[in-house]
Amino acid sequence: MKEYTTELIRNIALVSHGSAGKTMLAEAFLHFTGATTRLGKIEDGTTASDSDEEEVRRQLSLYTSVLPLEYRDHKINVLDAPGYTDFVGEMISALSVADGAVILVDAVGGVEVGTELAWRTAADFGLPRFFVVNRMDRENASFSRTYQAIEEFMHAAGGRVVKVQLPIGEKHEFKGVIDLISMKAFMADGKTVTDIPADMKAAAEEAHFALVEAAAEGEDTLLEKYLENGSLSDEELIRGLKDVVHSGAFVPVFVAAGGHEIGIGPLLNAMVDLMPSPAQRPSKVVLGKDGNEEKLTCSDTGPLAAYIWKTSADPFVGKMTYFRVYSGSIQGDARVWNQGKGVEERMSGLHIQRGKEQIPVKVIHAGDIGSVSKLTVSATGDTFCDKAHPLTIPAPKYPAALYRVAIHPKTQADAAKISPTLTRLCEEDMTLSWSNEKATGQTILQGMGDQHIDVAIHRAQTKFQVGLVTDQPKVPYREGITRKGSAMYRHKKQTGGSGQFGEVHLRIEPYHEGDFDFTDELVGMSLSKSYLPPIEKGIRATMEHGAFAGYPMSNVRVIVYDGKEHPVDSKPIAFETAGREAFKLAVEQAGPVLFEPIMNVRITVPDSYMGDVMSDLNTRRGRVQGTESEHGNTVVMAHVPLAEMLRYVTQIRSITGGRGYFTMEFDRYETVPQHLAAAIVDAHKKEMEAKKEE
Repeated sequence: MKEYTTELIRNIALVSHGSAGKTMLAEAFLHFTGATTRLGKIEDGTTASDSDEEEVRRQLSLYTSVLPLEYRDHKINVLDAPGYTDFVGEMISALSVADGAVILVDAVGGVEVGTELAWRTAADFGLPRFFVVNRMDRENASFSRTYQAIEEFMHAAGGRVVKVQLPIGEKHEFKGVIDLISMKAFMADGKTVTDIPADMKAAAEEAHFALVEAAAEGEDTLLEKYLENGSLSDEELIRGLKDVVHSGAFVPVFVAAGGHEIGIGPLLNAMVDLMPSPAQRPSKVVLGKDGNEEKLTCSDTGPLAAYIWKTSADPFVGKMTYFRVYSGSIQGDARVWNQGKGVEERMSGLHIQRGKEQIPVKVIHAGDIGSVSKLTVSATGDTFCDKAHPLTIPAPKYPAALYRVAIHPKTQADAAKISPTLTRLCEEDMTLSWSNEKATGQTILQGMGDQHIDVAIHRAQTKFQVGLVTDQPKVPYREGITRKGSAMYRHKKQTGGSGQFGEVHLRIEPYHEGDFDFTDELVGMSLSKSYLPPIEKGIRATMEHGAFAGYPMSNVRVIVYDGKEHPVDSKPIAFETAGREAFKLAVEQAGPVLFEPIMNVRITVPDSYMGDVMSDLNTRRGRVQGTESEHGNTVVMAHVPLAEMLRYVTQIRSITGGRGYFTMEFDRYETVPQHLAAAIVDAHKKEMEAKKEE
């Protein structure tokens, strides 16, 4: 592959709802431009994009693939991103390093939830966008119906669309496209150019007129010429369209059928002519040494700033690091500074990745996307720069993980490797996170949905050889008391010549100034104060593991007011035991209660689903706090117990046909209703009895 400088590079992300045909469209691009010799097929596992074993097995895209291709003396980096909601993090990463987005819309399915998500995310990054009505060769495909759906969606979103192409035929008769810029018909993949069919001339001229009007809005001079002459030259039309696309004033609509390679040439032409080069995008805002903002123009002559947007583990090559250069350039074998980690990395094995194929290169210019293998500490979200000119490129915002599972190792050998493996998985995927839940003693893995977690578990097995099993996560309840209570306990044990003796009298009460307070009211010589530390130790251990339900206890004050000791048999261990047992007895007298975490939840759904969502929240003990309108959707704000939200990701998708989504964060703890608390306590007692029998 030739070297391409900044102005000749296009970074284009393909995004859509799942199964809209992104992978096959990307495959058609590669074949049309000669990057591959034959068209791969998803069902055969032969596509360049879905090259991972798990992608081949599932027959769907799980990770973003970079597919560089050469066309008209330009380099186009096609970023094929997954469309399924569970893998939204991959789409965000792809769009964060792209300079334009091509949003595919299935000619049968129309605008779906993934379409809306792709549009919204691309808009957040301020990217110029295309719509492509894809899979026009499908049974029941309809351009007019799909275009109308796009128009209605854009009207609600406050945007405008304009046709740049018309299809020649539909369904199995789809055989080409009419390019409304050149007013020519491109048959099949676009290599055969003919005149517009006679029966479509009137429709083409009408659509061409609307396109010229849209383009004229791009420049005042073009608008004046259009008003004077009523037309624009092809060159002027492209110039005007480029302006309205870059500004977002209009979104052009194209037509294609990736599986049959129809409409490929004209679409690639539009990417070169209408999409911006990295140099034509707004300056990148980065953070300097002291956290001050700097604006970088995309140029080889600027200070080095490259962002790591993706990492992956390859069993043969090792760790692969993908980066985009925003300023400066990176030479092969260069030493660069990782600002986030504060270490120097050597860029040996610099290359461009195309699926599994690695293309060695000597330099990655400003605006280009490259990869390097076997870096030591660099991870997704880090920035490469010059040590003398430290810069940090802010990472994009990823949605919080909402689907939780408890993780256990399959074997004892896996147990030692579980922590580094989960860390590696989360480094590769910014929407995965893991933690050790102290309250439940479980290791928790969080992701975007059940499929997302399933892929991560399988990846741990195949890439890192670590077997993991999942379980329902426990809710991190807390134990507490509601009133004062007191008790005494005498621990007496005789074993041969050595005995144990300790007697403790204590009182407990609710304590709201902190988690725990331990004090004494001892008078006289009934109990030595030297035994207070072991008493406190026993009580703290009980509070950590739970006094009645197996969950940590907090907000308790303990007062030791009396006790007895033996001149020979009293030992610290005896008073530790006595303190523990006296505390448990006092808790029984102090109105023990369970507290549960209450989450602050924001649910965004189309207006038509609001009633169903409200009804469902009522069954989950949710308390609606209010609603508000947002871009044609309703946002429901509610307080809901965490116990009722463990599988809500799946439920909200089911209720809304995949169109609803939510965020949640911890708000406070509240008392668990008595009937539910009793069931939790009973379950804990049965678990303890079962362990004793073992």
